Amino acid sequence: MAEGPPSPPHLAGSARGPGGRPKGRARAADKGLGWGGREFEVTVGAVAHGGHCVARHEGRVVFVRHGLPGERVVVRVTEDRHPGFCRADAVEVLEASSARVERPCPHSGPGRCGGCDWQHVDPAEQRRLKAAVVREQLSRLAGLDVDVPVEELPGGPLRWRSRARFAVDRTGAAGLRRHRSHDVVVLDDCPITEESAAAAVLRRPWPGAGAVDVSVDSTGAVTTTRLDRRGRPTSSRVVRPGGALPEEPAGRAERRAGGRDWEVEGTGFWQVHPAAADALVAAVSAFADVRAGETVLDLYAGAGLFGGALAPAVGPTGRVVCVESDPGACAAADANLSGFPQAEVWQGDVDAEGLAGLLADLGTAPDVVVLDPPRAGAGREVSRLLAGTGARAVVYVACDPAALARDLAAVTGEGYRLAGIRGFDAFPMTAHVECVALLVR
Repeated sequence: MAEGPPSPPHLAGSARGPGGRPKGRARAADKGLGWGGREFEVTVGAVAHGGHCVARHEGRVVFVRHGLPGERVVVRVTEDRHPGFCRADAVEVLEASSARVERPCPHSGPGRCGGCDWQHVDPAEQRRLKAAVVREQLSRLAGLDVDVPVEELPGGPLRWRSRARFAVDRTGAAGLRRHRSHDVVVLDDCPITEESAAAAVLRRPWPGAGAVDVSVDSTGAVTTTRLDRRGRPTSSRVVRPGGALPEEPAGRAERRAGGRDWEVEGTGFWQVHPAAADALVAAVSAFADVRAGETVLDLYAGAGLFGGALAPAVGPTGRVVCVESDPGACAAADANLSGFPQAEVWQGDVDAEGLAGLLADLGTAPDVVVLDPPRAGAGREVSRLLAGTGARAVVYVACDPAALARDLAAVTGEGYRLAGIRGFDAFPMTAHVECVALLVR
């Protein structure tokens, strides 16, 4: 998906707009001060949302990658487009943090692959940094003062990524892009990606492709999907474990979570970390505390993971309605929920108009709402509509703390309160974090 103009991470306590720009300043004034490529020393300050830390130099904010709070570093400015701030890489460490470690990936570092944010940081410190970001976003955007420790998932910080998209350059070589760039860094391996998945893409050429999606399912089958330069899939293939079988056209992949097997599209959406689905199902189930006879609304349902996990609890007198826009995911959800007559799969968009119609068609107010929206969040109008249902519990699964905070602000402004929240380190070595929040009336 194409991105709009870049915007900086927000700072805690800032009374001005992004980068200190006064509200209403014209876009024409959005120009830097000619600092591109300049090097200078700074003391690195607090962590910010987006894999940066905050420093200041000559009255300007500097968003620093590859540094750590408290370090004294030499930075090189990599982007200077706004009068109030610039972006920079820490290219020399003068005084190192005790949490700094040797990068396990040789492709990581200033000016190199942009796939990871925290390769230079001890994993325990990574979780503390993510917890600080979640706390700051909830405080600044939702007015909530709450600590959210980020919990470690089993498996360690490497080889956890079971699904990835690799870019392909004009020569057909695969890799990942530099940070905030279209340049492809050609890779021979990606240490955070499962070895079989990385090898399936990075050890062969992809002439004419724009990108390649890859995933590994619970049986070890590796599915690759070739995309053209407009991001459209052109072909998919699967290789079964053992290597003796030839490649075959891709179909469904198998995943395991919550003590059972699930079907998904070969490279379709599923939690990337192999332990994440289990952790999230347990958290959602505990927060929802579904009772027999209740109605559960599962929005952005994907392959039906949460709806399927909650269906046994509502029993034969209850109802679970899973709503998903993607036809392939709906087909997988139908298969996954086929053993539960109390569960239904509805195809549709979860926007304000679609949700209003869906709630009317539902015929009764839901007792529990579960939602797992994309990174941008559900949005203010959808959040307000959900609050208007009067559901006794709203369980929100989020992969972006800023979007979560904005949506929580909308729901808590309509008569709900935050009753619980957990964070999970489902994306080690990156700035991303998964959260599950419970809102009650």
